[in-house]
Amino acid sequence: MRTRRPAPTLAQVKAIRRFTVRTVLPETLQPLEELVLNLRWSWHHETLELFRSVDPDLWETVHHDPVRLLGEVSAARLAVLAADKRFLRRLDDAADDLRGYLTAPRWYQSLTDPPRAIGYFSPEYGIAAALPQYSGGLGILAGDHLKTASDLGVPIIGVGLLYRHGYFTQSLSADGWQLERYPPIDPNGLPLTLLPGTRVTLDLPDGRVLHAQIWLARVGRVPLLLLDSDVEENDHAARDVTDRLYGGGTDHRLLQEMLLGIGGVRAIRAYCDATGHEAPEVFHTNEGHAGFLGVERIRELVTEQGLTVDEALEAVRSGTVFTTHTPVPAGIDRFPRELVQRYFTSFEGIPVERVLSLGAETYETGDPTVFNMAVMGMRLAQRVNGVSALHGAVSRTMFGGLWGGFDTADVPIGSITNGVHAATWVAPEVFELAARETPALMEYGRDWSEVAGVPEPEIWRVRRTLRSRLVEGARLRVRASWVQRGSSPAELAWADEVLDPDVLTIGFARRVPSYKRLTLMMRDEARLRALLLDPDRPVQIVIAGKAHPADEGGKRLIQDIVRFADAEGVRHRIVFLPDYDMALGQLLVQGCDVWMNNPLRPLEACGTSGMKAALNGGLNLSIRDGWWDEWFDGQNGWAIPTADGVSDPDRRDDLEAAALYELIEEHVSVMFYDRDAAGLPRRWLEMVKHTLASLGPKVLATRMLRDYVVTLYGPAALSARSMAASSFAGARELAAWKLRVLKAWPGVGVDHVESTGVGDSPHVGALLTVRALVDLGELTPSDVVVEVAYGPVDESDSLLSPAYLELTGEEVAEDGRHRYAGEVPLDRTGAFGYSVRVVPRHERLVSRTELGLVALPSVPPGMTSGDLR
Repeated sequence: MRTRRPAPTLAQVKAIRRFTVRTVLPETLQPLEELVLNLRWSWHHETLELFRSVDPDLWETVHHDPVRLLGEVSAARLAVLAADKRFLRRLDDAADDLRGYLTAPRWYQSLTDPPRAIGYFSPEYGIAAALPQYSGGLGILAGDHLKTASDLGVPIIGVGLLYRHGYFTQSLSADGWQLERYPPIDPNGLPLTLLPGTRVTLDLPDGRVLHAQIWLARVGRVPLLLLDSDVEENDHAARDVTDRLYGGGTDHRLLQEMLLGIGGVRAIRAYCDATGHEAPEVFHTNEGHAGFLGVERIRELVTEQGLTVDEALEAVRSGTVFTTHTPVPAGIDRFPRELVQRYFTSFEGIPVERVLSLGAETYETGDPTVFNMAVMGMRLAQRVNGVSALHGAVSRTMFGGLWGGFDTADVPIGSITNGVHAATWVAPEVFELAARETPALMEYGRDWSEVAGVPEPEIWRVRRTLRSRLVEGARLRVRASWVQRGSSPAELAWADEVLDPDVLTIGFARRVPSYKRLTLMMRDEARLRALLLDPDRPVQIVIAGKAHPADEGGKRLIQDIVRFADAEGVRHRIVFLPDYDMALGQLLVQGCDVWMNNPLRPLEACGTSGMKAALNGGLNLSIRDGWWDEWFDGQNGWAIPTADGVSDPDRRDDLEAAALYELIEEHVSVMFYDRDAAGLPRRWLEMVKHTLASLGPKVLATRMLRDYVVTLYGPAALSARSMAASSFAGARELAAWKLRVLKAWPGVGVDHVESTGVGDSPHVGALLTVRALVDLGELTPSDVVVEVAYGPVDESDSLLSPAYLELTGEEVAEDGRHRYAGEVPLDRTGAFGYSVRVVPRHERLVSRTELGLVALPSVPPGMTSGDLR
């Protein structure tokens, strides 16, 4: 007898494909489609208010997503709007405003001969919560970069990947364990358009081909190209390459980064050919994930322009900027060397050995078995920067081995401190107050000292409004989370009393790796509980953050904080809000009175959340790391003391947690609750004003992007043009010069150094005459510069922050060696020393340390450099 398979129940039937059906708009409402498809709405409050007015209740239901709004609004409501003359006037005004914004000249157009275009590559972009293509700070920074480029008129073309499942949606189990879900994303339900007939392909081992289509997101004036491998031509494995952000195994990640870098360059070429957009002169690699873009550009020049690999490398480097975002080695992508070799063995135009050499960790502490994406990014870029002054210093130490022989201070890694896009992160109420009291305050170059004249009652009124909004939003999220964890709505009446709009509110939200120390506040739970429940000066804390799905330690930290926050006695004063995203981030940075950050110094590259809080009138309470180390002035917030010299991590955490408690108890809460007869915390508000005046001009992304344009993009474009002129004559000449110098360098040496002119007791103001006898081997004096390094020395005779003086060439000795001399000013008292070095010199080098070559005096046994005479 044949057994029949039972028919599936309704609950078992699931759609195999998800898509979005968009509504057909009446003709008079067609400008709504134009507004929706340009992501400028994500930071333009007037357009957002227009969308809200389409259907206020539905607007809340779709979580402020205009694409979903237009997809779900009823035909009856559209008919009403189509006949509403007032709404149609607002709609036409908004559309006209957008068109003017997209075409009017802006700051960049006032520059003389700037780069014609810049290609900006990043693995993630945080543009809006409705476009979930980000995981954390790297993506949020990239989104702010593009928005600011649009506002300033900088002709950037963004490149990324379209992840069909985004990062992940976070929820909690009943016992507080992080749960991940990857809901499918339908690109047709996002503010994207597909570039018709445009594909990029990558050849893979075993004769396979990876195909990708290109989606276009319009970020104001900036086109953002997102590559998507979920196309019919691909096999199942290839279709999954862009399935999720930072997901999959090693092969999967390598394919993502090949598609981003190599496919991204090809996507830009296809886009420019199709639209007539200027091709980029400068390529900006935002972290190492996109580093293969340099390999693809070398291939182009070798196969299309006939350059050698060395010549193409010089042309590519000249126009490339690389930004590193991590001070933690574990944050860098490193692949097995054999894996990269397999994928690049048949790569056209560049031998696989040369590809492998770009990512080789050739320094003393390196691993010869791995391929390092950040190292490749630095070798392929003539200009490299960190994202705060402290991070630049950390990076020079971290990557100094690539320039072996030079002091850490000479490593050619600079820094541009991040900034934030004010229109995205600052509450409308703050903008309204600024417009009323200090018009155009947030324009670049304004003197923010006029903040001092803003009435304090108005600042306090706005701050309470924003705090109340945070409290309301937190209550809704707490209730929803507890229901999802298994509680009955009937037993959650207490959730309506969570937090208090009149209590000092501290925010803490970020990714949850161990070095960010989510649970430092819990080192002494009794003391934390006392802070929260203080009868006179209570404190409430709002926490959010995601741990990487593979980070069990991070998940345990979340579970620990949730366990504490679940306790009945404190749950009205401390909450953990799941699913940290841009929408929740905006709520937090706008509503918190204090933004807390307590990483292990110096492991925070920048940390921009505190900048956003500051622009909203919040104060920072932070370890001096990242940007806060640079701009804390003693009056614009509080610095948590660090126990840098303590090697025991538990002891260090105990000390820094105790310092944190004391700051909150004795300073932060005291100042917040110290009220005058009018009920105003005058000292607190004075600190808010000082924070805005001192930090406002610095933390804006307009300052950051101008720094990039002036100090990196502009010079890179000039270098690239110089290299490409006359059929790449500059690249050919520089490559030949480097090969000649590298071959001859073993013959270069400082044979003798002596000094005269100061006697046995030198005094400040005297001049020390330094002479050196230098063997240049097969090089000429024009190939090198001979310098004296001088300054204070420590007990081991190491020069501390030395100054450099170029020595001038004198006569050539009979044996062909060259004599150099110069006068060193003795401009300080105390222990003083000097040495001499020879480094390569060429007009096309950005830094004399670029080649990593230096010749120093040979010091006989038993002598130090200070003994040389």
